[in-house]
This record gives sequence, C-alpha cells and structure tokens, in this order.
Amino acid sequence: MAGGSPFSEDELIGRFLAPLAGEGGFGLKDDTALLSLPEGEELVLTVDAVVAGVHFLPDDPPGSIARKALRVNLSDLAAKGAAPRGFLLVLALPPGWTEGWMADFAAGLGEDAAAYGCPLLGGDTVRTPGPLTLSITAFGAVPQGTMVPRTGAHEGDAVLVSGTIGDAALGLALHTGKAGAWAAALTEEERACLVDRYLHPRPRTNLAAAVRANAWAAMDVSDGLVGDFAKMLRAARLGGEIDLALLPLSTAARSALDADETLVEAIATGGDDYEILCTVPESGVAGFVEAARSAGTPLTRIGTVGAPGGGLTIRDGAGERQFARGSYGHF
Repeated sequence: MAGGSPFSEDELIGRFLAPLAGEGGFGLKDDTALLSLPEGEELVLTVDAVVAGVHFLPDDPPGSIARKALRVNLSDLAAKGAAPRGFLLVLALPPGWTEGWMADFAAGLGEDAAAYGCPLLGGDTVRTPGPLTLSITAFGAVPQGTMVPRTGAHEGDAVLVSGTIGDAALGLALHTGKAGAWAAALTEEERACLVDRYLHPRPRTNLAAAVRANAWAAMDVSDGLVGDFAKMLRAARLGGEIDLALLPLSTAARSALDADETLVEAIATGGDDYEILCTVPESGVAGFVEAARSAGTPLTRIGTVGAPGGGLTIRDGAGERQFARGSYGHF
C-alpha cells in the first residue's frame, strides 16, 4: 500500500464509497441512515472487524480484503436465518494508501454488496498509524420470532454442518508459505482452491431460509469447528460429540490429509471456514438436508447433542481424541 493520499475525507467518500450507497444511505451525505422493515419482520444485527496481520495479510489484494470483511458478517446473518438488508463500514486507513488501491477495494466491496443484496448505508473513514482495520456492522431481517439462536440446542439433536471444513486453515498455510511437505501432494488447482477459500469466505446466505425453518440452534464456524461447537454446547449447558470421520472434506483437503494424517487437527480446529453449524431434531434431519441440497449447499451430519452438564467428546476411528486447542482465540 505504498504511496500517499491525494484525497480529503469527503473526496474519498464521494469518489469511492458514495457510489455503493443503497436506498436509505442518502448518498453518504448524512451522518445517519434510514432502514425500513416490512411489517412483521425483525432486525438482526452483527458486527465483525478484520485487521491486517490478524485476519488477512497486508499485501492481500484490496478487493479480496473488502470481500472478506463483508462476507464474514453475511455469514453471521445466514446462521441466524436472516436475509441481508444493508451494512455500515468503518474504514481505518494507514499511511500510504493509493487511489488504485482504494478503487480496487471499492470495486470488490461494491460487487459483493450487489451480489448479496446488502447495500452500503453509511459508516466512517478515519486515518490510523496502522494497521489497516475494517469494521462492518451488517443488518438482516427475519419474520418475527424466527431468528435461530446459538443457545437453542436440545438433548438428542443431530449436529450438522454445511459445505466443507478445514479448507481455509490449509489455504492460510499455503498462502503464508507455512505448509508442510503435504503441499507437494496437491495439484496446482487444489492449492489454488484452498487459498481461495481462505481469501474469499463463502457465506451460506442461500441456506438462511432452510436454517430458519429447521434448526434449533445455529452459528457460523469462524474460529474452528471443535471450539465453536464447544461454545454452542456451553451456551445451552449441554454435552455432545462429533465424529472426525464424518467431517465433510473438499477434494483438496482430502488430498492433503491423505498425505499427512496429522492435519486432522488443523482441519477440525482451524478458523475461517464460515460454514453453518446447527442442531436439528432427529425428525427434521432428512427434510433439512433435502432443503439444503435444493438450495445448492450440502449439509453433513457430524455428531449429536448430549445430556446436560456434559462436555464435548471428539471421536475418530481409534476412539476419543484430544486437541491442544479447539479453535482460534484473539487473547
């Protein structure tokens, strides 16, 4: 991000961000936005920040940084069964940003905002000595009384997860040059697929309606499957178990695991999957799986919710497993 800023704050907003503003954003010429909801709907809010050196590399493509910042919030909305309605952006720019960098950032952000039906409504731009930091507050809507909480699991529920697990953790290792000998076992296409899963999360917004209609509890897998499931169980004061042999893996992740079986820990505990983890009563599993298939994203059963007061049990073909950590933690 070498260079200097040829723009004032107002010029920066007008040149790059105002064209992204949706209805109720007043062209980003006001200090507030106006968001209307149809009768019978409730607002679902989420906020996530991404920081250079923590959630992305400082020299990642600016369009990829923008997409990730928005998509991690859309993932939270999808896990609640909410449809996107708009977002606020706080952009803290370090010295050295250029017009070209900002143009690419705005292009990526604008394309995703249009693709996911989630327009920019407002926010703030500030200067920082570094690092580059973005915070997005996203708004979604659900029919009244239908938001799916993290706390709603019941004893005996089936545990399901969308998509595939572990791709982003392996992609990060490849992207940062920290992959082991297993990387040599992958094709160029497989390596590119894993890196893309890290750079560009895939929020499962297409599953929102099915989650809302079928799941008792749901959250997105952002910090690692094992740790996030443990959080869900603690929130419901229940135990549970998952079977590592059931984890849905992409072709690329399977190739990596075949080359190095110790990667199972990184796959099960690594962050940035942004898949939906949910619990469903046994009677509803088949219908939920079919609804997800029709929506274009598979669901896989990986475990069961247990009795009150229990912990999380992790199993594989050899018995119970223990990991040094269950998920990524900031502190």
